[in-house]
Amino acid sequence: MQPAAKRGLLIFIVGALFIAGALAFTYWQQQHGGLTLGEQLAPVAIGGDFTLTDQNGKIRHAGDFKGKLMLVYFGYTYCPDACPTALQDISQAIDQLGEKGDGVTPIFITVDPDRDTPKQMKLYAENFHPRLVALTGSKEEIAAAARAYRVYYQKEKPSKPGADDYLMDHTGYIYLMGRDGRYISHFAPGVTPAEMAKAIAAHL
Repeated sequence: MQPAAKRGLLIFIVGALFIAGALAFTYWQQQHGGLTLGEQLAPVAIGGDFTLTDQNGKIRHAGDFKGKLMLVYFGYTYCPDACPTALQDISQAIDQLGEKGDGVTPIFITVDPDRDTPKQMKLYAENFHPRLVALTGSKEEIAAAARAYRVYYQKEKPSKPGADDYLMDHTGYIYLMGRDGRYISHFAPGVTPAEMAKAIAAHL
């Protein structure tokens, strides 16, 4: 395995361990009747600031979205199935929330900056929720955002050297972030829009 792939895999494993710990703590808390405010533990270290460019060419930071919940998904526009499915599910979940859905900002961050220019992101975003914020950037900016969210991604080999028909292997979680930008929970692949909407509604 290449060094870059090893680093990416390590980041993913650490993120998965954080999430597993958060789920275990939530289960323990439910079983023991909850904790007082003074006994609560620090939030899971997933998320953080980023500097990326949206589909309209505007520089965006994580702080721009504070005050609303965020649904954050990492993927790429050339993804054949998982990404469009996840973004469609996000769109439907927000729609099912009705007026409350205005309190949620859907965010799509590419892991394929070589092909996903702002123009490409704009065309792609038009297929989903009208408030979807589609973000791209330099390789370094994308890597920094992925590290903050403990997201693993890796470019697979194209059909032939130099071809641009490659796929991207990447984490498939949808992250629910709070109004303060801190991690609340996540949704694994296969979650239904109704299940997502119900979970989000508890925080609106």
